[in-house]
Amino acid sequence: MVYLALTPQGLRDILDASDAAKTPIWCSDDAISEAEFEKLKRGNMSRFTHSFVNADAATIQDALATIEDHHPGERVWIENAMFGT
Repeated sequence: MVYLALTPQGLRDILDASDAAKTPIWCSDDAISEAEFEKLKRGNMSRFTHSFVNADAATIQDALATIEDHHPGERVWIENAMFGT
């Protein structure tokens, strides 16, 4: 399984999960700044360099294709930030 976090809260929730150290995590640049991402130094985490705020279906599909390239055949869980917290 691979996680795709879209918001800072979603990323925090994933990082707090018990399996976060071994689960691949991808996030948008909205979820964490480049500087904070560099500080984390997590080998299992990747960061897109663009925003997914108001992303259309094609943008999400492109992100999923990138994740699939790196994690073939893995299920991807996408944070649903549509309703807020």
